[in-house]
Amino acid sequence: MNIFQTLGAGTLAATERLGRMTLFLLEVLSHAGMMAKRFVLVVQQLYSVGVFTLPIVLVSGLFVGMVLGLQLYNTLVKFGAAESLGLVLALSLLRELGPVVTALLFAGRAGSALTAEIGLMKATEQLAGMEMMAVNPVMRVIAPRFLAGVIAMPLLAALFSAIGIYGGQMVGVGLLGVDSGAFWSQMQNGVDFHEDIMNGVIKSIVFGVVVTWIAVFEGYDAVPNSEGVSRATNHTVVYSSLAVLGLDFVMTSLMLGEI
Repeated sequence: MNIFQTLGAGTLAATERLGRMTLFLLEVLSHAGMMAKRFVLVVQQLYSVGVFTLPIVLVSGLFVGMVLGLQLYNTLVKFGAAESLGLVLALSLLRELGPVVTALLFAGRAGSALTAEIGLMKATEQLAGMEMMAVNPVMRVIAPRFLAGVIAMPLLAALFSAIGIYGGQMVGVGLLGVDSGAFWSQMQNGVDFHEDIMNGVIKSIVFGVVVTWIAVFEGYDAVPNSEGVSRATNHTVVYSSLAVLGLDFVMTSLMLGEI
């Protein structure tokens, strides 16, 4: 019976926490419209979560594209289809690797930073001080960070895919001798704007919402001490990574019409 009691208690706790997360998201969204009047707050957070995450996204995208180009060439050349390297590389990055890897990097860099920052503000009673001064901390602190994360994620994913294609072109055309005209022409003819590019954009937007939602909630809900902030930061990275990978499978199946 202890096993069933533990399982039931864990299920109830997870359901209760998910409900609080949903109510928290609705509260954040209710204040998001007011950010149009104070968009400078969103711009400040865009610099924090976007610009500071850009170097790791660009470096990772370059090396992922280079490795992917090398691996794909070794596979395609066996079938006499080395000229299709650009097409396969672009589809791999635009559909899957671009949004997914960027979301994982975003969770590790920006998500953990958001959680730690908000958790520290709670631990030092800055959020409580705002409430005492009749300032809503959700509107002043949480909403700008949430919107900044949602806006920054698709932009970072697009840059990741672009630099990844460039890295693949460096390896395929520059080192392995694939014809440059065939590399770019097959990519242009085979990549569809709606089915490939827009599907990747939709994925990146969804990932941005989910990762930023988890990050700001974990920080806002953290136990107000150093151990609680550390645990919340760890939860952000783990939960965000699992959510991104699970949602990627669901959205890919829906977009391909398999379920």
